Amino acid sequence: MKEEGILKNALDGDINAFQALFATFQSQLKSYLYRLLANRNDAEDLTHDTFIKAYEKLSTFKGESSLKTWVFQIATNLSYNYLQRQKRWTPDVSEKAKKLVLETPELRNQIIKVHETSGEAKYDIKEHIDTCFTCISKNLPIENQIALMLKDVYDFSVADICLILEKTEGVVKYLLQDGRKTMTDIFDNRCALVNKKGICHQCSELNGWFNPKENQQQALMKLDLVKGSKKYDRDELYHIRTALVKAIDPLRSKGADLQEILLKCNSMAMGETTN
Repeated sequence: MKEEGILKNALDGDINAFQALFATFQSQLKSYLYRLLANRNDAEDLTHDTFIKAYEKLSTFKGESSLKTWVFQIATNLSYNYLQRQKRWTPDVSEKAKKLVLETPELRNQIIKVHETSGEAKYDIKEHIDTCFTCISKNLPIENQIALMLKDVYDFSVADICLILEKTEGVVKYLLQDGRKTMTDIFDNRCALVNKKGICHQCSELNGWFNPKENQQQALMKLDLVKGSKKYDRDELYHIRTALVKAIDPLRSKGADLQEILLKCNSMAMGETTN
């Protein structure tokens, strides 16, 4: 059955038809919520809540956007309420988390246990950059974070983001410009991969901890980010990062389980409660 027919059945109240449509973008939706919330359990809960609320409100869907955009709007509204209860993270969250881990043997042992027992515990430098992108995005005001994730990681159009955020085109473009500038400034001042004066060496530290046999310099030079750091400007380096992040599903990547516990440590360092 073609998508139009499945949608008609869903609009007529067929929950199985709606589930079939929802499934086409469910993984992407959950990934999006995870990057916004930095908490796997909350992302899974909100994905479920989004499904229920979208099905209940399906009669209000008028086809002014794609069903995917409409569902992402519902998910975004739910996550917005969640994010308002959280603190914005600070640029030095990784240092605070590292200090917390060093001072808390239980946390360090949890990380080691995940690395030793999980089938999803291959955490290389690319995985760290993906985690780093999520952490730095949480330095942004909520609307900037949402707009940036939708456009730069999940390829929504500005028009779709206008619908999702219920903002004008001018406002959305400003949110994107301002969010990218803040992200770029933080990366430029902190990332030791591209700026030798940067203070964050967590990429190589974590890679060395989890993959001790891998030559660190060789691992670094595999990255276009490092290779191009001297010839690309800041904006181009930002786009290289987003291209790398797009290629990784944070919930299914080789380093997914390690990323989860590292994000948990960051959240704890920010004084947030975690599951």
